[in-house]
Order: sequence, then C-alpha cells, then structure tokens
Amino acid sequence: ILLATGIDHSLINNNLKSTTHSIIITISLGFYFTILQIIEYIEASFSISDRIYGSTFFVATGFHGLHVIIGSTFLLICLLHILINHFSSSHHFGFETAA
Repeated sequence: ILLATGIDHSLINNNLKSTTHSIIITISLGFYFTILQIIEYIEASFSISDRIYGSTFFVATGFHGLHVIIGSTFLLICLLHILINHFSSSHHFGFETAA
C-alpha cells in the first residue's frame, strides 16, 4: 500500500523515473513473495487434508497468494502503460484501480 501510494504521487508529479522504479520494485516483491510461498508449500510437513490446521493454512495462504499474483499482474500491465506513456498526472485512473 505504501509503495502504491508513492507511485500514485509520482504519477501526479509527472516523475516517470520514480514511478517506473517504484512499480518495478513492487512487482518484484510480489513475485518474490509468490516464489517464497511456493517453496513453503513444497517444504510443508503437512497437507491440506491434515485436519483443521492444514486446511485453514492452505486456504488462507492460498487466497492471499492468489491476491498477490493478481495484483502483481495488474501492476505489470500498469507498468506497460507507464512505459508507453498512457498515464499522465491527470489520467491514471487505471493505476488507481489496480493499486
């Protein structure tokens, strides 16, 4: 949320260099989180069928992981729009809805 707010302020101030760097960092952190979650799933000593703890763990972290993947994808699309100058200080509603 903090990085997305910073990106929004950079867009409003027409600071495209800061906008681009910040959105790349945000996307990278999202994909890094996803990789760590996959590793955690692989190394887990329990499964989704191991009583209430296993099912609660995998459902809760699975929904959160899905949220991160979708958000990272939306931000990647926003990055492409930034790189081809589709966003400006007065026209960046697409970024605001994605972030």
